[in-house]
Amino acid sequence: MFKKEVYSNRRNNLRNEVKSGIALFLGNVDCAFNYPANQYHFRQDSHFLYFFGLQNPGFAGVIDFDNNKDYIFGNDFDIDDIIWMGVQPKVVDLAATVEIENTAPFTDLAKFLADAKSEGREIHFLPPYRGETTIELSSLLGFANADVKAAASVELIKGVVKLKEIKSEEEITEIEKAVDIAYEMHTTSMKMAMPGVVEQKIAGTIEGISLALGGPVSFPIILSQDGQTLHNHNHGNTLEVGRMMVTDAGTETQECYSSDITRTVPVGGKFNERQAEIYQIVLDANMASIEAIKPGIKYREIHFLAARTIIEGLKKAGLMKGDTDAALKAEAHTLFMPHGLGHQMGMDVHDMEGFGEDFVGYDENTKRATTFGTAYLRLGKELKTGIVLTVEPGIYFIPDLIDQFRAEGKFMDFVNYDKLETYKGFGGIRIEDDILVTETGYRVLGKPIPKTIEEVEAVMAEGK
Repeated sequence: MFKKEVYSNRRNNLRNEVKSGIALFLGNVDCAFNYPANQYHFRQDSHFLYFFGLQNPGFAGVIDFDNNKDYIFGNDFDIDDIIWMGVQPKVVDLAATVEIENTAPFTDLAKFLADAKSEGREIHFLPPYRGETTIELSSLLGFANADVKAAASVELIKGVVKLKEIKSEEEITEIEKAVDIAYEMHTTSMKMAMPGVVEQKIAGTIEGISLALGGPVSFPIILSQDGQTLHNHNHGNTLEVGRMMVTDAGTETQECYSSDITRTVPVGGKFNERQAEIYQIVLDANMASIEAIKPGIKYREIHFLAARTIIEGLKKAGLMKGDTDAALKAEAHTLFMPHGLGHQMGMDVHDMEGFGEDFVGYDENTKRATTFGTAYLRLGKELKTGIVLTVEPGIYFIPDLIDQFRAEGKFMDFVNYDKLETYKGFGGIRIEDDILVTETGYRVLGKPIPKTIEEVEAVMAEGK
């Protein structure tokens, strides 16, 4: 937990964004995964945690903008809980650790909200992403379950985005802790990527590193030699020489700040000529994109810089052809990189995307594209000092997509489909780093994780 003033300052800053009414933040509750007493590891709601700092299930926080008061609603533990869990702090004592004086049992929340409604006061809340929260909001506020999400407060969403997207020094320190743990995860994965090893063994090992050094993984680990599938959570392959293994993984710290790193390595530890050629193109796109980051530039522009780098590299490799500008305008690169360059991150690995990406990655000056591939760019708007984001270009050889585009006659002026046929078993390559936008440019966060061809081969040699 940060100092208590951090949380009171955050709530006060929100008062500058939302002028009246009250804001209701429901914390998460425990969730069973196969019977009531056998529960998932508890993860607090990130927005409740940001403003109220308490990692306890079944709590709610309220910010009263009209009367300048903050509340915690939650129940003290009884003797039945204490028998199993030991002595637990009282709600009033927990609230004091985040500079809140007003507390009440959770059962009092319904009357508190009903009184506010009867006074004609607006109750702001954020869109829920869990069924339990939707049901609780429905019960408390009188909406049908199906109508809850649409009733969320746009004013509150915009205020929270404005505050949370700019990271404080405490937050940056936490994210760097998470990246440093990811260093151990990824260098271990590299050393284990040898022929005959089953992917599950590597995925399980690096998840254990996350749990041992920090907290749970920040998202289910993506690890596969079938890297042409962008989010491949199947870890059943036995690694083979001649394949590339993608590892996309990160951790959460105890304060729930995330890392998100991707590295791609040649099974066995040595790049062959074809692998090295494609890998270097992706690395060039990664590094050119990072070097372009600065306040005031739209991330959409950097996305297309990465795309241009990929087009020019694939032309040299004989897989693309024609005029680069025309290919870029036609978005021919989306055959090879059908996703966006990156996203914001913080407490959530895709920070605040539960609000809807258009609230987080776009604004009134930058609208989302609707074309294939580019529509998947999660972050397009102008960058500001203090934003943390990912840079993750990739090249993928997706047989079904190649077949579909060729059959449709798509990008025939820009793609050498005959040569591309010989790459259908290649897989994919992605390289991802976590970047802070600084006042003058950028900073790559955390301990540098090997990514040049020479660095990757040197680390993998240690595993032989």
